[in-house]
Amino acid sequence: MTFKLENVVPWGRSMQEYVRMFDLKPNELKLNILDCGGGPASFNAEMTQQGYSVISGDPIYQFTAAEIARRVQETYQTIIDGTKIHYDRFVWQEIQSPEELGKIRLAAMNKFIADFPLGLQQGRYVTDELPHLSFHSHQFDLALCSHFLFTYSDNLSLDFHIAAISEMCRVAKEVRIFPLLVQFSGGISPWLQPVIDEMQKQGCKVEIKQVAYQFQKGGDRLLTVTSDQ
Repeated sequence: MTFKLENVVPWGRSMQEYVRMFDLKPNELKLNILDCGGGPASFNAEMTQQGYSVISGDPIYQFTAAEIARRVQETYQTIIDGTKIHYDRFVWQEIQSPEELGKIRLAAMNKFIADFPLGLQQGRYVTDELPHLSFHSHQFDLALCSHFLFTYSDNLSLDFHIAAISEMCRVAKEVRIFPLLVQFSGGISPWLQPVIDEMQKQGCKVEIKQVAYQFQKGGDRLLTVTSDQ
């Protein structure tokens, strides 16, 4: 199936949010990290600026910075309007309004867009799409996946989740996935327990951890999957 930019709703988060979402300790920032489905997050740009090593993989990287920026502008208001509709499903404390949320996300996405051409040239942004990654086995210490797996459980099957997580375990020693909620519904993904069961069958250590980050109500937990292979 051809990947089309008009089907994408880009929404990027900052390094500060990544650190909290994925409970990244200072020493873990030094690890060799893969950001799966990184999209227009500024995590890679900010980490690189601070001397750390991150590769981000996403099919959106086949497009130019200008094309991605144009798509951000096309979809921005739709996301803000959706947030207003589902206002009660979010925790409005550190971020106090949909308008403030929009400013924070746009700042992160603009950092990504500014960094993208150089990062692409340096090989920090790779056109990759789960559940098939182009990287070598055990290439990374840590693979992160934000707001993709579990988030889109209505569209992505259980088999897809298992294949994607197994593939991330192939390329990284540890996998962290955040959040565990289905987008907007606020409910835990129906795939969570079956995924845990299957990954344990594959010999992985699986754990749910609480983190110091919550924007979606109830969305303060991540899944860690560690392979002994």
